[in-house]
Amino acid sequence: MSAQQLSDLIRFARHNSPFYRDLYASLPPHADRLTDLPVVDQQEFWAANSLHDSRVLTGPLSEATVYKTGGTTGSPKFSVYTRDEWRTFVTSFGQGLVDTGLRPGHRVADLFYAGELYASFLFVLDSLAHAPVDNVRLPIGGGAPPETTIPTLRDLAAQVLAGTPTTLCRLAEQVVSTGVRLDSVELLLFGGEALFDDQRRLLATAFPRAEARSVGYASVDAGLLGRPVPGPDARVHRAFTPYSVVEILDDSTDEPVTEPGRPGRVVVTSLFRRLMPIIRYPAGDRAEWTGTGPGHFRILGRAEEGVRVGPVSLYTQDAQDAVTAADTAGQVVGMQLVVRRWDGRDGLVLRLATAPGDPGHGREQLAGAVVAELEAVRPLYPESVRAGFVHPLSVEWARHRDLAVNPRSGKLVRVLDERPTA
Repeated sequence: MSAQQLSDLIRFARHNSPFYRDLYASLPPHADRLTDLPVVDQQEFWAANSLHDSRVLTGPLSEATVYKTGGTTGSPKFSVYTRDEWRTFVTSFGQGLVDTGLRPGHRVADLFYAGELYASFLFVLDSLAHAPVDNVRLPIGGGAPPETTIPTLRDLAAQVLAGTPTTLCRLAEQVVSTGVRLDSVELLLFGGEALFDDQRRLLATAFPRAEARSVGYASVDAGLLGRPVPGPDARVHRAFTPYSVVEILDDSTDEPVTEPGRPGRVVVTSLFRRLMPIIRYPAGDRAEWTGTGPGHFRILGRAEEGVRVGPVSLYTQDAQDAVTAADTAGQVVGMQLVVRRWDGRDGLVLRLATAPGDPGHGREQLAGAVVAELEAVRPLYPESVRAGFVHPLSVEWARHRDLAVNPRSGKLVRVLDERPTA
């Protein structure tokens, strides 16, 4: 299916989807610009898009593949693609793979997760099969243990590893701890979550000849979002024109942001999906235009990835920045925020992972430096400690393999809320 005109998509959704018909009920009959339309409300969208008797779908669920998605709302929902829509999805994404450095004949290990209606493994495998350059696909999967994955990578001389940063780091930790050499690996394609500087250090230790780059920016609910832009900043992407339209909207007013360097939330419109229309749908991320090229934008992280500890709001990026500033020696290779509650108060624990073989020297000083950095950018936290509202910040040391991951997707769980719920 080719990309369709926006006005045709709007008319089709309005006429065939009860959800969009109700959403656009107050609009003029011929509204045909994105700025004429309201932004989709996530909760209302997923409440209407039940698996049975969906009010979002434009027709019966008689020919499609059903995938499970957490969306941006946490609990899994279901996203559907017809065979033509899926073919357009993977073909367009596959074209973007050439911008990652994929070369003819590359042997690519797909280490994303499969099964349980999860899309990423099949999506990447199909995208590689539809890429405009020949490649050899190695469908290993993210659920395979490193003990069996490493010999397979070595025996088949894999040159490209594609997976979530968490999967790649767990593999890297095993490579470092066992002393195995995988000299054929020259490209690490990550997706599904951000790659931080501490993780890059671990990957560089395990795969010194490899460069880490974004595999591309997409999600099973929002669809095509961003094609990688070659260059030093792996966060920079550009829209998959003409198959999707990416907008960056002001956090307060929802007005489109046009100037470079001004952050806002990412909203996407998919121009090739008709069964489950995606029109001005919040992708769940924040971004900014870079001004370096037409449609180039930099992903700035999840829109609401953080936690509330007592009266204090903390974001994972705050903690990541604190670690980066304090850890001048590069000891930390992973981080997780753990929220607990005891003695009637909340408390935040920074779980920091170190590289295999790290002797542990200077951990106490590093822990103090990280806490000091975080308290400097979030002074409400130490103020709340003094007021008796929360427990003091603390640090817990671990190895990367000890960090909790989502068992279905293999992605690192950035925030663990271990507070008891009634």
